[in-house]
Amino acid sequence: MTGKHKASGAVEDSTLNSETTIEIDNVVGFHYRLCEVDSEGNKGEWFEESKNKGLLYYLHGYHNVVVGLERALEGKKIADKVEITLEPDDAYGLRDPAAVLRVPLKKLQLAKGAEKPKTGGLVRVRSEKGWRNGIILKPGKFNADVDFNHPLAGRVLHYEVEVESIRKASDQEVENGRPVVPSVAD
Repeated sequence: MTGKHKASGAVEDSTLNSETTIEIDNVVGFHYRLCEVDSEGNKGEWFEESKNKGLLYYLHGYHNVVVGLERALEGKKIADKVEITLEPDDAYGLRDPAAVLRVPLKKLQLAKGAEKPKTGGLVRVRSEKGWRNGIILKPGKFNADVDFNHPLAGRVLHYEVEVESIRKASDQEVENGRPVVPSVAD
């Protein structure tokens, strides 16, 4: 993964030597897989993974990934593997009952292809802070109860991660607080 990237602002040398450790202002690329852990500590089925989808990139120190995972990756090197189980506070937070709201149907933007609101359907709602994504819990005639919590909030999560690349972030990436992801067609 060395060489030029077509993405604007990406740096020429995409990886540092194998002794480079992850620290603030590094762009890190890694593969991962994720499962939920039940109340007895048993791991469930893997429900998310990146192996056949490409690396996940983040800018270390800018909370582009969940805080517990970012802390676990601090100081790691290319080819290091990390397994970590995160409590909700270190992942997507606890579920907030106040994030379940009754919303007028006319305010909902339904997911593409959805004709009417139904339980479990994805929606977007415009707020003073921009668009918020939610899941319909209960549709009604004029309103719907919508959960705006992150879908993984309140869950204990287990990650397996393998670090594949580390490089210094460009000035643009640091200024924007996120990495410029290399284009696939290099």
